[in-house]
Amino acid sequence: MTTLRTPGPTIGVVGGGQLGRMLAEAAAPLGVEVLVLDPTPDCPASPVARDQIVAAFDDEAAIHDLATRADVLTFEIELADQNVLDRVSEETGTPVHPDPATLETIHDKLVQKRELEAAGIPVPPFRAVEDADDIRAAIDDYGAPVMLKARTGGYDGRGNVPVESKADAEDALESVAGPAMVESFVDFEREVSVIAVKGDDEVATFPIGENIHEDEILRETVVPARSSEAVTERAHAVARDVLDVMDGRGVYGIELFETIEGEILLNEIAPRPHNSGHWTIEGAQTSQFEQHVRAVLGWPLGSTTLRSPTVMTNLLGDVGEERPAQLSDIDDILETPAASLHWYGKRDARPLRKLGHVTLSAADEDAAVEDLLETARELESAVTFRS
Repeated sequence: MTTLRTPGPTIGVVGGGQLGRMLAEAAAPLGVEVLVLDPTPDCPASPVARDQIVAAFDDEAAIHDLATRADVLTFEIELADQNVLDRVSEETGTPVHPDPATLETIHDKLVQKRELEAAGIPVPPFRAVEDADDIRAAIDDYGAPVMLKARTGGYDGRGNVPVESKADAEDALESVAGPAMVESFVDFEREVSVIAVKGDDEVATFPIGENIHEDEILRETVVPARSSEAVTERAHAVARDVLDVMDGRGVYGIELFETIEGEILLNEIAPRPHNSGHWTIEGAQTSQFEQHVRAVLGWPLGSTTLRSPTVMTNLLGDVGEERPAQLSDIDDILETPAASLHWYGKRDARPLRKLGHVTLSAADEDAAVEDLLETARELESAVTFRS
């Protein structure tokens, strides 16, 4: 085994949002420095990263500079350009993890679904869409509603449009405004996710989380998910099969549907730490962010053991005009045992923008997640945005 020493290497991260911020926070205790590249001056990661390069996510000269200052490159946003990363890695000798080839698969949801289906991963029925007639044909075959998805650029539910009838096909396609695909609508019992990690010669999965969405935005994650043991085992098996398809080391957020019949279907994959894994900071022996640091460096992975039942709730920008992002009335959170506040350092609050999260962990492993969820919702509802 390679001898590991700290202070250690430097990781260059394309993207400096909240994920980059939490990566830097996790890296520091390991003696690992983080450099970020982001077009927003003083981005959320900048206060905790070693340095920030202010540049676009596809600025090849800037990414080349980042690579020359780092021992490995990674990314916290899918807007990174796989071709630029490939060229920079070849020119500088700095490896990129996950592999840019994985980004190429992830960028196009239709390509992603085709590759996963070919690998035997269970996915909802889907097809490419060239025009509104393709949507109408899908409704004939799958029934209504169907889910129309932008093939590229969509995240956090953006670019996903439910189509209730054939009469809505034209308007739905126009709203997506670009290459699209359509899927059958999954009648699910719950949405779940597995945060999975691909290391140098090992893989690991965190306990399955149950995700609660509203308006296509993740509001809460409950761990452990209120699923049967058989469903939990199946979810972990599918996640490990997904890792076999992905190239390169790192954390992967694997979103799944648990159907009414107890089957598991793949929804989408994020080749990076994921919002539904934020609970791991307090709720697991090793957070998803520390795991990503370990994985991209080729270091041994940490334990994914659940400390105790945990609930994570997002703090989202409220409805209204854009305003400076400043929380108030956080006393209840700070006074509640086992509640942890994470503020992302974003300057502006916009409707449904993720500005932070609160994690609430139980005192013992027998606590009811329903009680935790109720308390977490009370804490979240008490927070206000100062005008």
